[in-house]
Amino acid sequence: MADELEGLLLGKTTPVVDTYSPELLFPIPRSQGRAAIGVATPLPFHGADIWHAYEVSWLNDRGVPQVRVGKFRIPCESPNLVESKSFKLYLNSLNSTRYASEEAVCEVIVRDVSAAAGARVYLELLGPDNHALAGTSLEGSCIDDAPIDVVAGEPDPTRLKVGQCVIEERLYSHLLRSLCPVTGQPDWATVWIDYTGPTLDRTALLEYIVAYRNHQEFHEQCVERMFIDILAHCRPQRLQIQAFYTRRGGMDINPFRSTEAGAQPLPRLNRQ
Repeated sequence: MADELEGLLLGKTTPVVDTYSPELLFPIPRSQGRAAIGVATPLPFHGADIWHAYEVSWLNDRGVPQVRVGKFRIPCESPNLVESKSFKLYLNSLNSTRYASEEAVCEVIVRDVSAAAGARVYLELLGPDNHALAGTSLEGSCIDDAPIDVVAGEPDPTRLKVGQCVIEERLYSHLLRSLCPVTGQPDWATVWIDYTGPTLDRTALLEYIVAYRNHQEFHEQCVERMFIDILAHCRPQRLQIQAFYTRRGGMDINPFRSTEAGAQPLPRLNRQ
């Protein structure tokens, strides 16, 4: 991992870059994080990483600033994830560049981010008043009042438990916190689990989620670890997990993984 992160800007003081700089985008191979949890190809899940970038801005052909919110979809099949600070710095580098149209700037951004991710990235530019930016409420039951005992250490999937009944249900918790593997700073999120299978023990599940509190891993890797752990230890027939990480540096990340091809991630939450 150390070799892969050489040259990473995260955790370093960086000057404001106001000239177009696609070289700022820093790809991180997904392969090492996946190897640590036994994920090989073909992938055992489908999904994408949904990013909202709230500070996208450029100049039109008359030099007038334009502002949008960028909604990115990076497929989980891409060989790389894009490191968040480099993503923000890259978008900031567009701030003083003139483009003839919104379509032109969208084309440039898609080209550059796709090159970093190693796969086609999808982008929608939304005006600040666009109703699609309104937060949503989650369907299902919040498990945050389950009577847990907090245990020190890393998330332990062997503590997950299931009952005898097979059901379909949606559960969520607002108590997910993980740590950036580079800076050690906390990342906060709500995690939503939609499954069909043996009943998940809510106390054990919440204990497992809370155990991420001092776990150091990138957002996308945390969600894939949860997915693989629940899939392996609870044996659901159908499973999808989405984490809604709160924004940092004007960006939020929403990794979504599902056993079902074509399953769609949920919109952003009010918390974000």
